[in-house]
This record gives sequence, structure tokens and C-alpha cells, in this order.
Amino acid sequence: MTPLVIAHRGASADYAEHTRAAYLHALAVGADGLECDVRLTRDRELVCWHDPTVDRCSDGSGPIAEHTLAQLRRLDVHSWHPASLPAVYGRARDQLLRFADLLEIAAAAGRPLRLAVELKHPSPFGHELEERVLAELVAHGWDPETGMLGAVQVSFMSFDPGSLRHLAPMAGPDALCALVDVDPEPAASRLARGPVTRVAVRAAMQQALAGCEALVWGGGTQLAGPSVAYVRRHLADVKAWTAAGRRLRVWTPDLPEDVAFLVSHGVHELTTNRPGAVRQQLAAGADGAAASVGVRQGRQSSPVHREHAAGLHPLRGV
Repeated sequence: MTPLVIAHRGASADYAEHTRAAYLHALAVGADGLECDVRLTRDRELVCWHDPTVDRCSDGSGPIAEHTLAQLRRLDVHSWHPASLPAVYGRARDQLLRFADLLEIAAAAGRPLRLAVELKHPSPFGHELEERVLAELVAHGWDPETGMLGAVQVSFMSFDPGSLRHLAPMAGPDALCALVDVDPEPAASRLARGPVTRVAVRAAMQQALAGCEALVWGGGTQLAGPSVAYVRRHLADVKAWTAAGRRLRVWTPDLPEDVAFLVSHGVHELTTNRPGAVRQQLAAGADGAAASVGVRQGRQSSPVHREHAAGLHPLRGV
């Protein structure tokens, strides 16, 4: 079985994450699917954005939730990335994407595609985030019964079990993916304001992790979204999920040895920042291409996802 290749925030090793260029390039290199994070702006517009603030990926600062869409559109969201922007991928001012823009890009691909939508929590707007995502999908012609928007199969992901439970009546377990990671401590240390809040944050994150694991074990979600590190440390559990009929969508295997490891264990979907390189490796045979692909792309530290290189996943951010 050859796993599907899902472009994590687009082809985000090649172009700035979540931009028009990143997603168009992902399609150009043959990605089987697109992954995005969604957040709400101050004026309740859905945008494709990972962090709770604009600081890392733009020339602005402050929380997404305190910006209007018009304010976000005035930010430079691409120049922080070293790649130049080809004209074929749009103007610099058109790189910020609403969720609606991404739906149109996916539909225009004109081929079967997976769209993995991560609901980012905690959200200052609570489950209004989920409601607006569902409303946007329905407005574009999404069928909740089949999970399809034309040729695009939509699924929903979150580290927050409450988000998945909120979506369940509309989406059903087949379209839900519980995200799980190994250790909440790095994020807890980052988010806490002192020793007491560190304990509280750690406890909340551990509770969320346990809740997502319970959803996978109990069949509340038919998709399981572990990190590569989680798969390596909990391989027996992951194999049991597969035996129970769960589909595995693992993030973010960029290194050839990780791709080969996951392929050897029958993982169904690889959510990667390097969809083109991973597709090449799979086409050549996961083990046979590992060395050559690694020399060219896999082993160099990339400025693109420096939070991954440092082990820092903002808000447990896949």
C-alpha cells in the first residue's frame, strides 16, 4: 500500500506556509491532499493560519483574533520565507488565504483530493469556529452525508476532543481525525506564566491528549493523527488502532528515514512539509530513495518550520 501524501500547510518547505503559493505548488507537485489550520479574525472571517498570533509568519504582530481580515490582507505574509514568489502563484498581496479561497483552490484542481482541516483551539470564539467552518463548507456545496465537496473529500482534525465531539453530529466519525502527540511539556512551558499556571496548562493538555486517545480507541473518530514521535514511542498502540480499522494520518514526516519507517508499518497518509520530495521517495521505493532524497532535501535544517526544528509546536500545532 502506498500512502497518500498530504501537503502540510501546503508545500510549506518551498513557500511560506498557508499561502496561495504553498498550496498551488503542492498541487503542482502532485500532492494527494492539502492540510490547513483555520482561525477566526476579529470580524469573524475564517483564515488559513497556524499560530494564534501573526508574529512568526508576517511583518505584523499581535493575535489573529484582534485583526480584521482587511488588516491581515495588508500584512506581508511571504517575505519571511527565503523563496522568491513566482508570478504564476499570484501577487504578494494575494497570498493570505481565507478558508473560502482554499476551498476554491482545491475544487479548481479538478481531481480527487483530500482536504484536512484543523480546528485551532483554544479559540477566543469557542465553537463558533466549528460552526463557521461547517457553514462555509455547506455554502460551497459540501455534502455532510458523503463528506465530499465535488471531488474533494473533507475531514476535520483537532487536538481538542471537545472540538471533534462538537463536529460529530454533522460530520460523523469517518470524517474526524483525533490529533495526538507524545509530550505536552514543551508547549506547557511556553504557554505558562508561572509555576502554578504551568501545572494547570500541563494538566489541561494531558487531559486533551487522553481525550483524543479515547476517541480513537472508542471509534469516535475513524482517523488517528499521531506525530512521527508518537508512532515511534507507541507503536503497539498504533498497530492496534490499525487492526481495529482506524486510518492513520501521521505528521510531519519530512526526513526520508521517517517516511520509510511509516511506510513499513502501513501508515495510510503522510502529512508532510515536503510533498514533492516525499512523492519522489515513494515512487522510487521508500527505502531505496531515502539516502539520495535525504542528501538533497531532508537533512538540512529549514528556516521554514523552525518551530518544528526546535521541538516547538505552537498550541500543539500540527
